[in-house]
Amino acid sequence: MPEGPELHLTSKFINTVCDGVIFSGKVEKSEVSKNPEVPFESDEYVISSSSRGKELKLTLAPIKRENSTPRRGQVCVARSQKGAQKLMDIIFRFGMSGIFKLVPVAEMPKHAHLRFYTKESPPRALCFVDVRRFGRWQVDGTWQPDRGPCVMLEYEKFRENVLKNLSDKAFNRPICEALLNQKFFNGIGNYLRAEILYRSKTPPFEMARTVLENLQHREQHSDVTLSKKLKQKKENPDLLELCHMVPLEVVNLVGGKGYDPQNPGESKAFIEWLQCYYAPDKKSLRDANGRTIWFQGDPGPMAPKEKKSPRKLKWAKVDPDSPSPKVTKLTVKRNSKINNLQEGIEEIRKSGRKKGSKSVQESDDDTMENKAKKPNTRSRRKSSILHEPAVPTPPVESQKKRASARKNIGEMYDNAVAATVPRPRRVKTK
Repeated sequence: MPEGPELHLTSKFINTVCDGVIFSGKVEKSEVSKNPEVPFESDEYVISSSSRGKELKLTLAPIKRENSTPRRGQVCVARSQKGAQKLMDIIFRFGMSGIFKLVPVAEMPKHAHLRFYTKESPPRALCFVDVRRFGRWQVDGTWQPDRGPCVMLEYEKFRENVLKNLSDKAFNRPICEALLNQKFFNGIGNYLRAEILYRSKTPPFEMARTVLENLQHREQHSDVTLSKKLKQKKENPDLLELCHMVPLEVVNLVGGKGYDPQNPGESKAFIEWLQCYYAPDKKSLRDANGRTIWFQGDPGPMAPKEKKSPRKLKWAKVDPDSPSPKVTKLTVKRNSKINNLQEGIEEIRKSGRKKGSKSVQESDDDTMENKAKKPNTRSRRKSSILHEPAVPTPPVESQKKRASARKNIGEMYDNAVAATVPRPRRVKTK
């Protein structure tokens, strides 16, 4: 995720590649982007950039070219044929994967969601590329007022803003979570907080106020000269000084982090520079926001407790000696209702060929066998009943029962067949 150093390097990249380049026409937005349209159009304009923490400002300035190609800084507002076009500032927040590229139009990236075209042949385009589409831009925007001073470019204001507001509830949280609060640490992100806490030997889950109050007391009771302060800052920097120094180290790396105009995509120096972030020999935990923090040693008193897995919480423990229940697979056949009814009709037809008394006696014998198999405490009482001979029914009553059974089964069969046949649609007559 782009952090303060990456946005600062992007701003330097834009100012380098756009120096002396003239842009023309409309600013185009991709169809899939949900960001607002940029209502800017000019025959000729130049682009410059600046950064502050995790925000980047792009300035579009219409020009009136005279005999020579204008240099950066030599900008005057021009009146086009469609009316006056003023300066426009666009504020960008890069999200998870935002980056700017200057490419030929024929090699336009797939996820170029905002495009500024040059006035040259063949034309090129300065593109805001965002693969994951979490980036945002604001037309005629300003620096977000809720964000604090930049940790790199406004160090004194940044330090003062933190130490004067230690009573804020944001410092009730662990220091690793407070470092991601852009209201006080504008420009610090996940990999920077890991490197800063590792170098300062601060447990990530120590309360932020406890860590920073020590710096406040040290400043109030110190009578050290300026030269000694600078020497102490280089030899043994505190946490807030590291918030300023560590991002600057990334900016000064050879090749940067893939934002160097001469060596685009080169990040070998950055990977070698990392000491704690994603290091295989370091520990890691997730904070309250779900972000992973890498550290070494004790995590601190506010470290999250180990939680049971959802499976252990959901399912009860099973005795390994107990037999496992049998699992039977359900097989569904087409028109199963009709098949079952047909089998029942066949059984009744077969039983109907026998005499009534015999059929009743056979059914009683079946029930006797079932009752004998089932365990029951009243076996003595039921045994006498089971040995009694079955009373034969007169042939007239048995015939009536068979006729009523056939009638009921016939109705069930008709209903099952009607359920499988699709109903005809009603057509309205004009």
